[in-house]
Amino acid sequence: MLEMKKVSVSYGISTGLKEVTIAFQPGEIVGIFGENGAGKSTLMNAILGFSPLKEGTITLDGRKIRRKDLARLSYASSEHTLFPMLTARDHKEFFQSMFPRFISKRYDFLMNFFALPQDLVVRSMSSGQQNQLETILALSQGADYILLDEPFAGNDIFNREDFYKVLLGLLEPTECLILSTHLIEEIKHFVGRVVLLKKTKVIADRSCEWLEENGLDLVSWMRDAYHYDEQRVGKTLQAFQEDKE
Repeated sequence: MLEMKKVSVSYGISTGLKEVTIAFQPGEIVGIFGENGAGKSTLMNAILGFSPLKEGTITLDGRKIRRKDLARLSYASSEHTLFPMLTARDHKEFFQSMFPRFISKRYDFLMNFFALPQDLVVRSMSSGQQNQLETILALSQGADYILLDEPFAGNDIFNREDFYKVLLGLLEPTECLILSTHLIEEIKHFVGRVVLLKKTKVIADRSCEWLEENGLDLVSWMRDAYHYDEQRVGKTLQAFQEDKE
């Protein structure tokens, strides 16, 4: 189990996370949702040790995450952490040398499925191709907890839909996928659990099974949780027109 207890992160005078308590279990597919600046990326960075904790603890199977445990965590984002002058084949060889549990068959299958070039340097790939490669490497690392932060940016809707379907068929019961995205409608049938962040705090954490049992649609439930005002745009435009007059 990967667990965060009362975790707070600060960037100078700005708050990145505030007293976040959450646990991730093997076999889960968890969607992390929230508006811009809510703390989604900071949550992942804190788990990976990129963002120092102001307070709280993060543990893996009850112990503080040690350097040798980092191989059990993989990460991909739309920020591109790849080596620009290396090819996909070079990246595979590098990951194989760094991570003994690297899943070559999964990597080869995904590269072939999405027809990604093996011998083109990363800098010559499209943004969508780079995102796909980074996600494929994270999925093939052999990690127990796979963190994906907006991994489908730059990909068309059909590629994204195919990716969701393929992932469901590839993930092992021991793997936990933690996915941060704004594409809520697209993945609502893919995730099994939803965590909502607002202004650096967790405001809701529910399984999709619970939502279904209570007759709740994910998007409608989120609107209620965020107290979304559906009349906001109309009110704003009306006020703007009145000011013009």
